[in-house]
Amino acid sequence: MYLEQIKKLVLLQDIDNKLISYKEKLDILPKELNELKENLSNLDNKKLELEDKLNILNDQKKRLEFEIEDNDSKIKKVKNKLMMISNSKEYQAMMRELDNFERLNRTKQEELTSLLEDINLHQKDYDELLGEIEELDNKIKELENQSESELKDIEKKIEELEKEREASCASIPAPILARYNFIRERLSQPVVVAVSNGVCMGCYISIPPQTFVELQKGEQILNCPNCQRLIYWEEFYNKTEAE
Repeated sequence: MYLEQIKKLVLLQDIDNKLISYKEKLDILPKELNELKENLSNLDNKKLELEDKLNILNDQKKRLEFEIEDNDSKIKKVKNKLMMISNSKEYQAMMRELDNFERLNRTKQEELTSLLEDINLHQKDYDELLGEIEELDNKIKELENQSESELKDIEKKIEELEKEREASCASIPAPILARYNFIRERLSQPVVVAVSNGVCMGCYISIPPQTFVELQKGEQILNCPNCQRLIYWEEFYNKTEAE
């Protein structure tokens, strides 16, 4: 009778372990999907920031190109006027004006060259980011399809195990089941553990000699004095199983 109760408790514990495992998977899959979606959202925000930056840089580029073109036009006009000036004083003044326009244009050309390099770097980052977003988006869609099927399988297995647990609980005496559930709510698995060479396999502490003697008799289900888990003598259990 004692051994049958131990076997039923071990079986119940096995069912509970499987339930814990499947329920963890049930939580992990949506969590993983949410993390990927959060990463995608962060990438989308980064994409918007890069787009704003590129828009600003391209606006600056258009402004510089317009100013350079406008200065080129002014330089041509000054050069045309120079051809018609005979007065030395006016000629020198026009040359200074021409020099100013040309110097200004060189500065703006340097600015434009630097700006174009900056635009190319940002555009490269933007193109790479678009690739990352597409790859992550495809991964999310794939995982969503996979998760939907996998979650249904897990839910089905949990439902089956819940029925097995209900049947298993019905075969265990109420006081023993209450002890098992009480310990299970307060301690991490396992709840039912063997005692090997006088050591509890739940907390790995030696049990008192008197408790060990009582355990070897196989007359009642005992608790480990240290961790309070339900214990059984390993040799007795293994020997009976072999027989």
